[in-house]
Amino acid sequence: MNEWVHLETSDVPGGGKSLALMQRGGEFSIVVGNIELMNSTRGTSEEALASLTCARLTGRPAPRILIGGLGMGFTLRAALRELGPDARIVVAELVPAVAAWARGPLASIFAGCLEDPRVELRETDVTRLIQSEAAGWDAILLDVDNGPEGLLRRANNRLYDEWGLKRAQWALKPGGTLGVWSGTPDRKFKARLQRLGFTVEEVRRPASGSSGPRHVIWLATQP
Repeated sequence: MNEWVHLETSDVPGGGKSLALMQRGGEFSIVVGNIELMNSTRGTSEEALASLTCARLTGRPAPRILIGGLGMGFTLRAALRELGPDARIVVAELVPAVAAWARGPLASIFAGCLEDPRVELRETDVTRLIQSEAAGWDAILLDVDNGPEGLLRRANNRLYDEWGLKRAQWALKPGGTLGVWSGTPDRKFKARLQRLGFTVEEVRRPASGSSGPRHVIWLATQP
């Protein structure tokens, strides 16, 4: 059996942690410490984050989507499949190396999706984009940690606390959807969404295909 080969390491800006890109044959993995953040063979739930959200955008003219976290592009590619030519997708990626890996070692996985004219990749903190525009997004999709807590850096907690969720409400258009991916359930986070007035649907999807561990997707729609 092939052994994992360490390809590159990159620090997380402002996080004090490092991401490592690993390869084993045709399989790739991005890890922080001993925690795997993403794997090129397991993206079913990340794809569902996009497809379930995009299904709620039917009938919206020229929808604008903000994706927090590029990862290995599962959410982005799924959104591109679901959305029409008038859609616009902005992807916020904090770690410049992740964007470089997408065009380098992971280019075959991304299959040119970053060159799609509907896509704009910004190397910035998604929080900045959320705060920059009132009622500017039809949907905001967050997959920047392994759940609603700041795994990569403490500042990410602001995405999931009451302040951050209120900012997301401010940034969403009426009836817009906030989609959040998580590796595990979190009842307190779901309750926080509901307390702030979101209508919340919790969906579970397998990590790969129809089997394996089931991940959690919250679809929070504001009035």
